Amino acid sequence: MTTPRSVLIVVAHPDDAELAMGMRIRDHVLTGDRVRVHCLSAGSVEKDEGAVRRDECLAAAKILGIGGYTFSQIPDARFTDYRGAINAALFDAFAIERPDIVYTHHPDDQHLDHAITGEEATTVAMREAADLIHFRSPYSRNFEPNLYFIGTPNLLAAKQAALACFASQQQLDMAVFGGLTELAFRQHVHHRIVERFPDGSCGGEMFRTARQIAHASRSDRQCRGTPYEPE
Repeated sequence: MTTPRSVLIVVAHPDDAELAMGMRIRDHVLTGDRVRVHCLSAGSVEKDEGAVRRDECLAAAKILGIGGYTFSQIPDARFTDYRGAINAALFDAFAIERPDIVYTHHPDDQHLDHAITGEEATTVAMREAADLIHFRSPYSRNFEPNLYFIGTPNLLAAKQAALACFASQQQLDMAVFGGLTELAFRQHVHHRIVERFPDGSCGGEMFRTARQIAHASRSDRQCRGTPYEPE
């Protein structure tokens, strides 16, 4: 039986996690992992939209089964001025429960908030977590995936339902982003590989593994200095 893991997803804005990896989140939950999302900004202070966007996040979290959704108060589109506060906020978020796996933005991104989040979360994760994985945002640059998560119709439906919670984001067509999940991976995976996918495979989300630590599967670990005894 697989031991449940602690998963932390660090994002710049509400809806970033659901857009990038809604299916992967739901699959982590279904396998028993404990999933948290920490969002550095809850929206524009000037527009007083923070409460609305927090409610949208919590509605999406209920659909996907996210166990905790926490927020910092970094001003939207002002991340360049708040690197110290971001670093402090991330150490606080990691301290809630030290994660086994961290997902965050690919640091090379056209959106400065995404880029800074990816850079700062990567710095903290490298000393506080075992595995670190970058996801693709809509504005990622030079993103070369080496990890592909292939979903199912139910996982895709859950992602689409979560995206529908973000009604305030009228500038983003969430139905389009949901549809891209079904197609985007095909530009990276040869059709002869796709042909061998199991029946019911549906959609894909792409990631780049920055670090993955694998431990020996045997439980009979010997102390250092103990003579080796062949089986």
